[in-house]
Amino acid sequence: MRPVILFTFFWSLAAFAQQVGGNASAGKPETATFTAGAQLVVETVTVTDKQGKPVEGLTAKDFTVTEDGVPQQIRVFEYQRLSTAATGAPPAGPEQVKVYEKLGQTRIATETPGDGRYKNRRLMVLYFDMTAMQQAEQIRALAAAQKFIRSQMTPDDLFAILRYSGAAVEVLQDFTDDRNRLLSILQTLIIGEGQGLDESTNDAATGDTGAAFGQDDSEFNIFNTDRQLSALQTAAKMLGQLSAKKSLIYFSSGLRLNGMNNQAQLMATVNSAIRSGVSFWPIDARGLVADAPMGDASQASPGNAGMYTGAGMQANTARFQQSQDTLYALAADTGGKALFDTNDLTKGIVQAAEAISSYYVIGYYASNAAQDGKFRRIKITLNNEMAANLDYRQGYFAGKQFTKFSVADKERQLEDALMLPDPITELTIAMEIDYFQLNRAEYYVPVVVKIPGRELALAKRHGADRTVIDFIGEIKNSFGTTVMNLRDKVTAKLSEATAAELAKRPIVYDTGYTLLPGEYTIKFLARDAETGRIGTYQSKFVIPNLNKDEDRLPISSVVLSSQRVDMKDAIYNALKEKDRHDDVNPLVQDGQKLIPSVTRVFSRDRSLLVFLHSYQQGPAEAQPLIAVVSFYRDQAKAFESTPVEVTASGGGRLKTLPIQFEIPLAGLAPGKYDCQLTVLNPDGQKAAFWQAPILVVQ
Repeated sequence: MRPVILFTFFWSLAAFAQQVGGNASAGKPETATFTAGAQLVVETVTVTDKQGKPVEGLTAKDFTVTEDGVPQQIRVFEYQRLSTAATGAPPAGPEQVKVYEKLGQTRIATETPGDGRYKNRRLMVLYFDMTAMQQAEQIRALAAAQKFIRSQMTPDDLFAILRYSGAAVEVLQDFTDDRNRLLSILQTLIIGEGQGLDESTNDAATGDTGAAFGQDDSEFNIFNTDRQLSALQTAAKMLGQLSAKKSLIYFSSGLRLNGMNNQAQLMATVNSAIRSGVSFWPIDARGLVADAPMGDASQASPGNAGMYTGAGMQANTARFQQSQDTLYALAADTGGKALFDTNDLTKGIVQAAEAISSYYVIGYYASNAAQDGKFRRIKITLNNEMAANLDYRQGYFAGKQFTKFSVADKERQLEDALMLPDPITELTIAMEIDYFQLNRAEYYVPVVVKIPGRELALAKRHGADRTVIDFIGEIKNSFGTTVMNLRDKVTAKLSEATAAELAKRPIVYDTGYTLLPGEYTIKFLARDAETGRIGTYQSKFVIPNLNKDEDRLPISSVVLSSQRVDMKDAIYNALKEKDRHDDVNPLVQDGQKLIPSVTRVFSRDRSLLVFLHSYQQGPAEAQPLIAVVSFYRDQAKAFESTPVEVTASGGGRLKTLPIQFEIPLAGLAPGKYDCQLTVLNPDGQKAAFWQAPILVVQ
């Protein structure tokens, strides 16, 4: 079936701040004799003998560097000699710790030719993710940093302090060896200044606090993991301006991926750190944790059979381990090491410091100047056959440039971007993938994509505002075979009113596929054709075989929405009216289309629309069903709808019964809820349960 493609605008619940920042150069040439556009590649190489001691006295002539097998000419070479002392000396003078009324913000100073401030210095960054730590964990992390600076900081150490509190990556202190200054900043954080605990509002008066990174605190709050990873990526780009080795000590209380939804951003963060010469050293600020089998006093006890079978405890343990798995991956992929399950968080800083010993800085201008975003493999060897171990990064991803191309070049570059292993995440993309059974074999799969309108550029053409977006995507099965693809360009004309409101509106793009049951991977790219900025969404999804679900009541995906759009008002681009297949799309009814809320953020002045299908393949006649929607907050039931009896006759062999609710949200207080749908078949003694988090805003 050809995809049905819909492009429409609807009111957003808040504004979005444009993500800024780009790939910074890893260094600058000492002379101006090199061609413009050449990329300086800087490698930090640790050379040790069999006893693990640094090998000194080598020159540039002792090394051979190749990139993808092509020899490179070494243009930058120096040796960084660092202290290997396990502990540092105490400060010479008396400690003078101040508490600042307000912490200022600065920037990471760039490296200039002849600047020796970072020579023979160990660069370490204390990065505090305040959004991922409870207050007690924040204090524990800050105290560990204070302990190290007081007693174990060496004269070669330079520390910077970065903080992420949800809106932007803040540089509280550039690299310095001033212990009193560092301790004063940490003490100010401990007593409560700017710990990210302020009241979060979403109204029209909310200030745009986005700086080096981030959407403001609004609709994409539900994708906190992507925001945390993107903040780490921004921090790595900041540090990429310096050619020396950098260790980013990441204090967090776990970072749990939402299935495969965050894989693209995770890969982009890791690759950005590799390009910038930054290694991540995550420290789990929760320390050594012992969970009570049925929970502690901070939450209500579970009320299901899992508390007796051990399933509840197993789920808690799995959730805890998953939150550590991401930290482990960040460390392993960037050359760092994670610290888990210990209350002495200072050990994590110690092992990060000990990992940076004396090393050589080797730089060359890559002979391959193509900005294709592909991986370049680097090999460094010694010419004198010396028995030594070399530790360095094995390659890097080249930069990506998708602007200033001809039409043919842009088309080719967009196709290449789809194939890149390094996802491009310059635009924020959220996606929802649902499924509805059509017959015994096929399922209709609606795909809805949401992009913050503020991240797109407007162009003045022929006196009218318009925005142009390119889309490309593919779906592969579990064998890696492409089963579906998409290529589209959408031009949306905007009136003065809608153009002015674009900053407060997300853009929704809709398409649909017919697929068989199985496991699939979708990769979807959107490009702002005006600026060349690209966003990537990559995820795995499963279409279950509902024919085999004999123990439970088979149901489709549950769609949550707050708006229906008249099909006459939609803007179509890819398909003619006669080519549309609205008759098979369950979300289209009576000339109106139900728009899924991808981010599941709902305003109290609108009603929540719940829609799904139930299937009964066994009985000759469709049996009546009872459905109810409940909202839970802090383990307590906050709302429950009136049970609805569904008795309409189902169509076809599947006995399809549509179930829908319209729930006013005005009576609910703003905040996060767990929305639960329960469908019962009293005659068949079967049931189906579905639950997902939602956010209700003013």
